[in-house]
Amino acid sequence: MFGLEFPPINEILRWHDLFSSFNKISLIAVAAAVIGSLVFLLAGSKDASVAPTGIRNLAETSVEFIEDSVIMQTMGKEGLAWTPFLLSLFVFIFLCNLTGIVPFLQMPATARIAIPLFLSLLVWLIFIGTGLKHQKLSYFTHLLWPPGVPVALKPLVGLIEFFSTIIVRPLSLTVRLFANMLAGHILLVTFALLSEAMFQAKTHVPILTIGGILPFFMLVFLTAFEVLVVFLQAYIFTILTAVYIASSTHAEH
Repeated sequence: MFGLEFPPINEILRWHDLFSSFNKISLIAVAAAVIGSLVFLLAGSKDASVAPTGIRNLAETSVEFIEDSVIMQTMGKEGLAWTPFLLSLFVFIFLCNLTGIVPFLQMPATARIAIPLFLSLLVWLIFIGTGLKHQKLSYFTHLLWPPGVPVALKPLVGLIEFFSTIIVRPLSLTVRLFANMLAGHILLVTFALLSEAMFQAKTHVPILTIGGILPFFMLVFLTAFEVLVVFLQAYIFTILTAVYIASSTHAEH
């Protein structure tokens, strides 16, 4: 009656290929990588003797944020060598998330599970590799049996630690990012369609025009809230990565 027709969930999440095996999600991911790289390449080309402004100021602020709010909080000074990786991870996820509120794109690339899963597996390989580099094969001993575990409990503790570290960590990283961005995307689509349908129904039921203001304001509020979610999800993924790497570096962790 009012023209409200919610599209199938498959239509919200899947996009037609722009060309073979390359759709809008792929385009967003490539654009995020290119834009992030260009920002720091352009910033690096500026004269370092001059006070930072514009793009260089943005780049330096991003580096300081990662060093002060992520690395120093989880890894200490010895973790500063991880700045390039953690900075790249944060910027890429942030830009992939941000497209959920960008007109015409209106889809976070991280709302599809492939990108969060790939990033989580990359982090998994890195923190396992870091543990092997610093602790050799004893890394797995420290991983499965923290200091002070009674011998009788070692089989149970070892099984729990194996699943929590080797399996649950990458899965939780994946699901946390994917689910939050997908939920936000569906909410925005829902209130956008509801607002449009109620405004279009004014010729049939004029009072619905007033009613349409409510979902529209909710849409504006959720869009503003999604800006915070975009940042927080990138930050949480990055800081957890730093925690996992730090825990692999020293046996006492």
